[in-house]
Amino acid sequence: MRVIIYVEGPSDKNAMEALLVNLIDKKSEEGVSIEFFPIKGKNNDRGGDAKKDLLLNAPTKAVNILCNNPNSIAIILPDLYPRNKGFPHETFQQLKVGIMENFSQALQKKGIQDERLKERFKVFCFKYEMEALILAAESALRDKLGVTSLAVTWTIPVEDQNHDRPPSEIVEQLFRDSGKGYNKTVDAKLILGKTS
Repeated sequence: MRVIIYVEGPSDKNAMEALLVNLIDKKSEEGVSIEFFPIKGKNNDRGGDAKKDLLLNAPTKAVNILCNNPNSIAIILPDLYPRNKGFPHETFQQLKVGIMENFSQALQKKGIQDERLKERFKVFCFKYEMEALILAAESALRDKLGVTSLAVTWTIPVEDQNHDRPPSEIVEQLFRDSGKGYNKTVDAKLILGKTS
């Protein structure tokens, strides 16, 4: 079995691989491959919109994977924030409906009428961003910042942040307050790699 998970960028891929290393290793021993792929959309390397590319292009990539490998599952895992990228959405349910519509359109364009493919296509999201996991990992975050305590200025549970104050802004502020800069690609992996 092969599980393909499409995410927005390298930082999401690195962070999830670090966080889930034990699960990935265990499943590998059981014959299940779990792989994360950052979306590679047009112009992403030159300031493109990774979320929009993920929402609009990954469903077609998923159709190709599912058609070519009957022992596969394809997952799309975007951030909920920012809202309305690619199509109108503010909630996870609206995001999921839009992605499923794009998946159905990709099937139609390829002339595929096999509805069973939809059973192997899943949609999840970071609510509101992957940085919610960093805020939930308070101990590892404190260690990375070199502080003994954090003034919790975010909503708990962390998934209940909102579009007006997304988790990445809070994490960036915590780093600034500690005299450090937040490098999403490096720091997310280091923090989540120390979290169970």
